[in-house]
Amino acid sequence: MAKKGLISVVEREHILSLLNHGKRTDGRSFNEFRKITIIPGYIQKAEGSAIAKIGKSKVIAGVKAQMGTPFPDSPNKGVITTTVELVPVAAPEFESGPPREFAIELARVADRAIRESEAVSNEDLVIIPGKFVWILFIDIYVLDHDGNLYDACELAALGALLNTQIPDIKIVTNEKGEEVVEVLETTHPLVMKHTPISCTFSKIGDNIIVDPNYDEETIQDTRLTLAFTEENKICSTQKGEAGTFTVEEIKKCIDIAAERTKDIRSQLDKIVDPQGYPWSEESS
Repeated sequence: MAKKGLISVVEREHILSLLNHGKRTDGRSFNEFRKITIIPGYIQKAEGSAIAKIGKSKVIAGVKAQMGTPFPDSPNKGVITTTVELVPVAAPEFESGPPREFAIELARVADRAIRESEAVSNEDLVIIPGKFVWILFIDIYVLDHDGNLYDACELAALGALLNTQIPDIKIVTNEKGEEVVEVLETTHPLVMKHTPISCTFSKIGDNIIVDPNYDEETIQDTRLTLAFTEENKICSTQKGEAGTFTVEEIKKCIDIAAERTKDIRSQLDKIVDPQGYPWSEESS
């Protein structure tokens, strides 16, 4: 995302000077996230939804479950597809029209964490093997952009999945002897096998910070997003911008992200579990 010129040289130098003295413009430590808020069940007509806020950044995600046919090369797997839309009022540089590169990257980063962690078992989405499966559409909308949309989009998508209710179905045989699916009015929770949480770093000069705000992102040299499962295993990574990280810097980021994602997951735990959304097959 090219928005390097959106702040003045004076502001740029001020942010960098503070960082070089171990400080940030909003008073946080280098390894500290802004306040995170997750509100599940925000969209009544969706199968699942959630709003995720990181500081002033706000993202909403909805999940739509639709019965369809599997891909020919994976007849025994359901389908999950993720899209991101940048609402024009969310930031000055967002414009209406076809998805831009930034929106596509946000969608891929969120999708990769969910897909590679196997948060949702594609096999569990199969209705009739080779014939009917559930297709989950995760639609994410950026409502306010104040930095670190990568983690905000991933949290919104995860919160929406944890909130998702899948329609119950009944398989019957018609007069032609064919199996057909009847969709019932009742539902059951989508089983979540893993809960991937991402942590994004910005490198500005020699400084590496967690959860960059909008102004910090405008002057970042490079970016790294790491997603961890609840087993503390890395399930996805994404590097952005033209700068570089040393091996030692990446190791440091991994150590920090492992701790920060635990903290965020514990917050999700308090929000989600009391409402009865399943974390795993064993707890459902």
